[in-house]
Amino acid sequence: MISDFIYKYYIDPIKFGQAYNVVDTLTYAIILVVGVYLLYRWMSSSSFMTGSGFKFDQLFILATIPYVILGGVLRVIEDTGMIIGDWKFLLITPLIYFTLFAFTLGMLFISGYLTIRKITGNIVTFYAFAGILAVVVASLVLLAWSQTHNGVDLFILTVIPFMALTATAIVWGVMRYVLSWTYVNDPLYITLLFGQLLDASATSYGIDFHPSVQYVEQHVVGSALIDMTGTALVMFPLKLLVLFPAVYVMQIYRKEANPTFWHLVLLAMIVVGFAPGVRDMVRMVLYV
Repeated sequence: MISDFIYKYYIDPIKFGQAYNVVDTLTYAIILVVGVYLLYRWMSSSSFMTGSGFKFDQLFILATIPYVILGGVLRVIEDTGMIIGDWKFLLITPLIYFTLFAFTLGMLFISGYLTIRKITGNIVTFYAFAGILAVVVASLVLLAWSQTHNGVDLFILTVIPFMALTATAIVWGVMRYVLSWTYVNDPLYITLLFGQLLDASATSYGIDFHPSVQYVEQHVVGSALIDMTGTALVMFPLKLLVLFPAVYVMQIYRKEANPTFWHLVLLAMIVVGFAPGVRDMVRMVLYV
């Protein structure tokens, strides 16, 4: 039965918090690719975006990072159980991507409107401010919750970013000075490296080193490799197997592709690493 298939591979994993399976992983990957393309076509043809001076460039992607962080923080708010009823499913993967996309797009439209009305001088101004403010508010909600539960572990809040920064510096150094990839000086590539390695750092620490909560890897490939090797540190070489060819291919494609589409693809790559990394780290900090 089709309904049984849908429940088994799509609905039940969301409803019961189960790990990803091959079917839903491939489906969400296809949706991501199609979604990026459709978003590119829409932004390229939108007269409103053109009229507001919107450009899908480096500045816009950097201004979008707070929304990526917001996604991870909102996911933890759901993890705490403070949201009850069916509303909580809006903050569970993959539905949270649609929720966050709607909010982000709404802030972008407001920013465009304010720019057209000459209230702000640049479409990025209010857009970035709204994203940062949203992260602050969501973080304060979690901070208030932590005061009546396990508090905030400042050591974990320090060690995971330190692991990610150290790994990023090493990988960047190899790319820049060993392979002579001078283009990795671009802040967007550095952000990509950090986001993906933050994900690896959080996963590794949570599974191998967290003092009291036993975390698990939910993604298919990562989970299989951890089972094979017996350690979550395998996430680092797994990330490197993806990052080195990804950065190389993206730079080649950059010379030939439409700049808007190139930036959009790079943003998608940043999101799929950065957001889960933030979520996992914040969960561990709060012992959720």
